[in-house]
Amino acid sequence: MKLLGISGTIIGSKTGAVVQQVLEEAKLQHPDIEIEFLDLRDYTIQFCDGRDLAAYSEDTKKVIEIISSADFYVIGSPIFQGSITGALKNVFDLIHPQVFRNKVMGFIATGGTYQHYLVIENQLKPIAGYFRAFVAPSYVYAHTTHFNQKNEVADPEVLGRIKNLANEVVYMQKKLKGSELEILN
Repeated sequence: MKLLGISGTIIGSKTGAVVQQVLEEAKLQHPDIEIEFLDLRDYTIQFCDGRDLAAYSEDTKKVIEIISSADFYVIGSPIFQGSITGALKNVFDLIHPQVFRNKVMGFIATGGTYQHYLVIENQLKPIAGYFRAFVAPSYVYAHTTHFNQKNEVADPEVLGRIKNLANEVVYMQKKLKGSELEILN
């Protein structure tokens, strides 16, 4: 079972740091799972324009392959202008909806105002709904004041949310995939 953490930005480090903390916590709580971190900063991804996937660059195809091979996800985005990043939206556009169907997603957002947590409710969860993915009830929102000088989450309440999200996504994945019920496609 592979949990993929995605840092959905090409600048900054706070979002990636929180995604990595969730992955590490998931591995600590559930040593039997495999974790992988995908940082969009490490790839030059082309814009989705409707062409056949084979016609995209190697970096773009690699990102699609990494995402497609995962069993469940923790996806993070900083909030810019009250929205997820264009880089993350582009990735969602590149991935065939069937890839995410019946898979568990957990969400993380970072931002500079306390109202930006609403982007998870108003944008990320509806995207997951379109993909027919299962969404963890908990999520992590970290404000810039929740980080220390080293860009590590230092706020005890946010650290608790990180632990909860890590446990929830793994718990949901194990229960959904361990069930004898067949989920209709």
